[in-house]
Amino acid sequence: MGTDPLAPLDLAFWNMESARHPMHMGALGVFAEGAPGAARHAAELLATRAAAVPGLRMRIRDVTVPLGGAAREPSAHFDPAEHVRLSDPVSDFHSAAGHAMSRPLDRTKPPWEALVLPAAEDDSCFAVLFKFHHALADGMRALTLAAGMMDPIATEERPHRATGPGPRRAPAAGATPLAERLRGAAAELTRALDIGAAVARATWDVRSSPALTSRPTGTRRTAGVLLDLDDVHRIRKTVGGTVNDVVLALVAGALRRWLDGRGDGDDRVRPRALVPVSRRRSGTGHPHGNRLSGYLLRLPVDEGDPLARLRAVRTAMDRNKEAGPQRGAGAVALLADHLPALGHRVSGPVVAQAARLLFDILVTSVPLPSLGLRLGGCPLTEVYPLAPLAHGQSVAVAVSTYRGGVHIGLVADALAVPDLDALADDFGAELSALRQATAV
Repeated sequence: MGTDPLAPLDLAFWNMESARHPMHMGALGVFAEGAPGAARHAAELLATRAAAVPGLRMRIRDVTVPLGGAAREPSAHFDPAEHVRLSDPVSDFHSAAGHAMSRPLDRTKPPWEALVLPAAEDDSCFAVLFKFHHALADGMRALTLAAGMMDPIATEERPHRATGPGPRRAPAAGATPLAERLRGAAAELTRALDIGAAVARATWDVRSSPALTSRPTGTRRTAGVLLDLDDVHRIRKTVGGTVNDVVLALVAGALRRWLDGRGDGDDRVRPRALVPVSRRRSGTGHPHGNRLSGYLLRLPVDEGDPLARLRAVRTAMDRNKEAGPQRGAGAVALLADHLPALGHRVSGPVVAQAARLLFDILVTSVPLPSLGLRLGGCPLTEVYPLAPLAHGQSVAVAVSTYRGGVHIGLVADALAVPDLDALADDFGAELSALRQATAV
């Protein structure tokens, strides 16, 4: 495995990071039904298997060409024991995960770690917090790397030598006619200007809540929500739309309940949610890099009726999908492709601080395999994805479906949101309200 230059968006994530603004994502997996001492055995397995997963030995270093760029390369001194740690027993997995999410990853080593958390009350139960820097892997790639250390994926999906024709390669730049290249450049410039104008419009008439913004403290708190996927499907079948529409409506309703409970409720609040959309295609350049666009959605927190909130979300998302992920303010990540490497190096801190001007809360979906995963014979029963928290924002939401459940991971600035558990509880209350509203 050789050197792999960072894609523009990866470079942006690498340069946006600071001590109070770590740019790693995470996932908290809960494992049960193990034998006594299962956590220690799990830590030993993870360290052993990490050595056999090539992507886990990749570090990130600065390069001279292009100026201001960076690249992934294999670490000559990779030691899995430096990345897999066994903690003392903990009484609350999420509390321990919050403290761990506050700590930035070591940028001089492959930027990932796995923290094994034994349960204080039962040493046959444990959790693992996986952390991956966003410049090392996007959500899909991080899933692949983590799954490579677990069963059955690590034992059943081994790399194999292709027997058919190799992947199709794009033609060299010189082979493209000049006129076609000029038309492509003009189209890219037009798209960039279109996105820039949409971003500017998105900052007009902003109706957010101070509860969703904060001065960064570098502290983190996490919480998890587990909902029945069958309930979500029943609501979707009754009202129409997608599972993601229902989830976004649940986010809007939970935020409304949470703000009301804090005394911050306001019937004019319509916070902007950034909903990332993957643009990754097989056979393209930067196969391990972030290829993201997104939709910008005004969450109908000002709407009091749960069904009306769901209909408003569905209408807005249908409009977003009709326009496509290449247009609109949510496609702001595409602008990274138009900035040279040195520009990312210089502007990274400024761009990080501008996030709250563009959106108020991140709501992202992380796909998980439908089959069950195990580690050391212990089944993975719950898994909560944890998104990076944008600079100046209080809460981020990540969602995965796994084994018949909707797993929602919440990350918050610990000092700004001491009541994150209350927000987590509000998701269940909102689901109940939607169930009652759609009961036939």
